[in-house]
Amino acid sequence: MTPVKLYPPKPEKVYLFGTCLIDLFYPQAGLDAIRLLEREGIDVLFPQDQTCCGQPAYTSGYHDEARAVASAQLDLFPEPWPIVVPSGSCGGMMRIHYPQLFAGTERKAQADEVAGRIFELTEFLVHVCHLRLEDHGAPEKIAMHTSCSARREMGLTETGPALLARLDQVELVEQARAAECCGFGGTFAVRHPEVSAAMVEDKTQAIEATGATRFVTSDCGCLMNIAGRFEHQKRGVEGEHIASYLWRRTS
Repeated sequence: MTPVKLYPPKPEKVYLFGTCLIDLFYPQAGLDAIRLLEREGIDVLFPQDQTCCGQPAYTSGYHDEARAVASAQLDLFPEPWPIVVPSGSCGGMMRIHYPQLFAGTERKAQADEVAGRIFELTEFLVHVCHLRLEDHGAPEKIAMHTSCSARREMGLTETGPALLARLDQVELVEQARAAECCGFGGTFAVRHPEVSAAMVEDKTQAIEATGATRFVTSDCGCLMNIAGRFEHQKRGVEGEHIASYLWRRTS
C-alpha cells in the first residue's frame, strides 16, 4: 500500500526535476510546468546537471548501474525545498525506489531525505498549491490517461482529473480501459514490441470510443506511445502533457 503523503504549506521555492523524455522530446511540457508553478508565486530552480533518475536500468535489473545514475542526482537538491517531477514514473522511482536502491549504503540517509521531498506535478498543484483555474478555452471533450506508476506506486489516480474538473469548458470522459497500461513500460516496449503494440491499440480504441478529440497525461512515456499510435494511424485524436494543456487553456 502506498504510504500517506503529508503535504506542506505552499513553499517559496521548489526544484524541478525535468525527466529525460521532457528534456529530449517534450521540452514545452517542462516549460509549462515551470510557468504553472511560477504563476503561483513559487520560484523554480532547475539544476542544470540533472540527467536520468535511473529507472530504465533499475527496472531492467541493473541495480549497480541504476545506483550510479541515481547517485549523481542526489547532490543536486541541497536545500530543503520540494522537488517537483512532471512524471509519475520518475517520481515513483525517486520517492519509492531510491530508499530501496541505496539500502545498506552510505548514501541511504540522503536517498531517504530526497525521496521525502518528491512530489509529482499534479499532486503538488492539487495538494500543495490548491490550484485554482480560470478556463479560457473553447468547449472540449477530453480523456485522461494516468500512468501505471502514478496510479499504483504513487496513488495519484485522482489528481489529474481533479485539475481538469476545474476547467469549466472541459468535459472529462471516462475511457473503458482507464486503469490499464498503455504498453510503453520503458524498456518493456523494446523487449516485447508485439505485446506493447497490442496494448496501445487497446488503449487508443478505448480513448477513441469516448468521442474525445484529445487525451492528456502527466507522463511523457505514455504520451509518446499513445499519441504516436494515433498519429501513425491518422485517427484524429491528439495528445498533450497535462502541464501544457492546463497552461494553454488558462494563460
